[in-house]
Amino acid sequence: YDKAVANFRMFQEKGWLVQDDKPCYYIYAQTMNGKTQYGLVVGAYVPDYMNGVIKKHELTRRDKEEDRMKHVRVNNANIEPVFFAYPENKTLDAVVAKYTAQKPVYDFVAPDDGFGHQFWVIDDDKDIEAVTEAFKEMPSLYIADGHHRSAAAALVGAEKAAQNPNHRGDEEYNYFMAVCFPAEQLTIIDYNRVVKDLNGLTPQAFLEALKKNFVVEEKGTDIYRPAALHNFSLYLEGKWYSLTAKPGIYDDNDPIGVLDVTISSNLILDEILGIKDLRSDKRIDFVGGIRGLGELKKRVDSGEMKMALALYPVSMKQLMDIADTGNIMPPKTTWFEPKLRSGLVIHKLE
Repeated sequence: YDKAVANFRMFQEKGWLVQDDKPCYYIYAQTMNGKTQYGLVVGAYVPDYMNGVIKKHELTRRDKEEDRMKHVRVNNANIEPVFFAYPENKTLDAVVAKYTAQKPVYDFVAPDDGFGHQFWVIDDDKDIEAVTEAFKEMPSLYIADGHHRSAAAALVGAEKAAQNPNHRGDEEYNYFMAVCFPAEQLTIIDYNRVVKDLNGLTPQAFLEALKKNFVVEEKGTDIYRPAALHNFSLYLEGKWYSLTAKPGIYDDNDPIGVLDVTISSNLILDEILGIKDLRSDKRIDFVGGIRGLGELKKRVDSGEMKMALALYPVSMKQLMDIADTGNIMPPKTTWFEPKLRSGLVIHKLE
C-alpha cells in the first residue's frame, strides 16, 4: 500500500498523470480479435450502489473487499476502474460516435496480449450535459466485472460521508470511477471446470451415471466445443464427449436454475462427484475461456486433473435478468475479456 502511494505521488510529480481543469467524461475503447467495444468513463454515485440502482450478480468476500478498500483509502483515489454495462442508449451512441471519429488522445497496443486501447476526452459542455442526462434517465446500471472493486470504492465513499460532519452529498468521495459499456457490445467468455478425481467411480461408471440426466455422445480426440445452451463438453481419458441436458431437468422460468453453471453444479459436480461448495472444495479448479479448451486438455493429459467440463457462455441478457430479479449467480460463472487497464484515468476523492 505504501508503494502504491509513493508511485501515485511520483506519477503526478513527473507529469505522467495530469489533473484536468474541469470535470470531463472520457471514452475508453478496447479492441480484441478485431472487435472493438466503447466504454464511457464516469463517476458512479455511491448511494446508487448502496440502494441497488447499480445492480450486482455476484456475492463478494469481506476479506477481498477490505484489501481493495485499503488501496482506495491510502491513495485517497480510485486507481482501478470498475466495469459496468448499461442498456442500449441512442443518445450515448451519438456522443461516442462524434468523438471517436476524431484522433484519440491515447492509442496503443498492449505488448503482453496484443489488445488495442484508445482514449478520447469529452470536454464540450453540451455533450457532458447530454451524457449526464442520458444516465439520469436509466433505471439501472449493471456490474459486469469488478464486484469487489465496486464494493470497496462505494464503501470508502460511504465511510467518508459518515466521517464528514458537514457532508453535503456532492463531494468527490460520493463518486467512484467506472467504465460503462453498452451491454450489446460485451462478450462473456466461458468459464470452465477441471476436477481432480471421479469420486471413486471408474470412467465407465461415471459416463453411465451421466446418462440419467444427459444425452452422452462420444466425439473423439478432436476438441469439442459446446454448441448451445444446455450442451456441455466433457474431456475424459483422451476423449471428448458432448453432454446435452435432457428436457425437464431444469426450469426455464427459474433465472438461476436454467443456467448451465447451475445444471452442471447440481447434476454433475454435486450429485455424481460429491463437490458441494465450489468456493472451498480443493478437488475443483476453474479455467477462464480466454485460455482455450486446449488448456483443459493439457491439465487432464498431464495427470493433474482427471476430467474437464466446458460450458457454453452465459449471455448478457441472462446476467441482466438475474440482476433485475435480485438473484445472485453461482461462483465462477462469467469471464469478461478484455480487462480494463488501470492508470488511463484516475479519480481523486477530494
